[in-house]
Amino acid sequence: MPSINLRSLLLFSAVLRLLLILYGEWQDTHMEVRYTDVDYLVFSDAASLMASGKSPYERTTYRYSPLIAFLLIPNSMIHRSWGKFLFSASDLLVGLFIQNILKLRKVPENICTYSVMVWLFNPFTFTIGTRGNCEPIVCAMVLWIIMCLMNGNLLQAAFWYGLVVHLRIYPIIYALPIILVLDPFHFRSHKKPALTEWSSRNGRSAKNLSSKNTGAYNLWVALTSMFTKERLMFGLISGAVFFICTGIFFYLYAWEFLHEALLYHITRTDPRHNFSIYFYHIYLHYEHEFSVIEKLISFLPQFIVQLALVFRFAQDLPFCFFVQTVAFVAFNKVITAQYFVWFFCLLPLILPWSNMKLKWEGLSSIFVWMGAQIHWLMWGYLLEFKGKNVFLQLWAASLIFLAANTFVLIKIILRHRFSPLFKQLGPESSKGTTKHE
Repeated sequence: MPSINLRSLLLFSAVLRLLLILYGEWQDTHMEVRYTDVDYLVFSDAASLMASGKSPYERTTYRYSPLIAFLLIPNSMIHRSWGKFLFSASDLLVGLFIQNILKLRKVPENICTYSVMVWLFNPFTFTIGTRGNCEPIVCAMVLWIIMCLMNGNLLQAAFWYGLVVHLRIYPIIYALPIILVLDPFHFRSHKKPALTEWSSRNGRSAKNLSSKNTGAYNLWVALTSMFTKERLMFGLISGAVFFICTGIFFYLYAWEFLHEALLYHITRTDPRHNFSIYFYHIYLHYEHEFSVIEKLISFLPQFIVQLALVFRFAQDLPFCFFVQTVAFVAFNKVITAQYFVWFFCLLPLILPWSNMKLKWEGLSSIFVWMGAQIHWLMWGYLLEFKGKNVFLQLWAASLIFLAANTFVLIKIILRHRFSPLFKQLGPESSKGTTKHE
């Protein structure tokens, strides 16, 4: 493959996204099916309300932080596509951050290029921003937090982590692995942590890992050494940012903000058909209050899987984030296509450490995942557009999709070469670290 520099990739990607935004304007005007995501119309309406001094929550179904509406105020002043350009710019920023993270770990240039292309030219990702979905902003913030941790900038990482959890509640699942890696063996006061560099031979596959190899945590040791300076600082600063943002908007918009932006997403039960295996049960019992036992049963598998993945892979932080996110989405009570972007932005960070070959294992995993999704969409089409009673078939398709996600996730774990993000330092030695300038 001829050498392609990052600037050319980003330029071509920017032109592609510009053309898609322009095409979307045409399709919205001339065709019955709109290109623009319905959420973008909600964002725009909320931004217009905020610009006129009203609450964004006067717009029905606006269930996000007021910060999203604030960023889109120029929609009503400059152009209605302002937000699409902003989200697409964030999309490109994700590509830049992927390149920077991999270069920090000395990944070869050609592998960096392939990994960046997996994000920039993924149809799921380049359409999400151009259709007006805000997820690329969240993805960029998550990758920036990883970069800050790699550079030893705990204050910045903590600030942005508190902000991203306020903006979109799901990154709260990354709190435990971040806290676990902030130990004295990796972080020292006023020192930059030493990173484990890429090697074609480094790491071991998950099939051959022991607890010692993975750095799986002895719970007693973890608990007794939990309260280090770095962990306390990260927790206090990120918590303060989250509660300050939440407090400001609670003061401005009262309980309406708290319910729509935060509590709704924790207790959400969507009766409309979606990829989740729980949708049919929710649909059948939506008018009845769910018991505590029912809520616990739906939450417990997700919680157990998260804990198992964190304590097994926390030291390999980007990989831990990825498997956590895939599992979180797969076992969630509500799953929509935009959620897939949450783990697609992390996929390029783990590819250089994968032993999986594109032919045949990689392609078979892609076809299994895509096939299960297309199968679900076929029944969804018959239900939504043809009005056929295919709820049971759609629920069965959701079970198949969960099985496909589980199959692909296990494949990825088994073919991954475990490589801790940070080198472990001796108790007294500070070799391998450099002072901040």
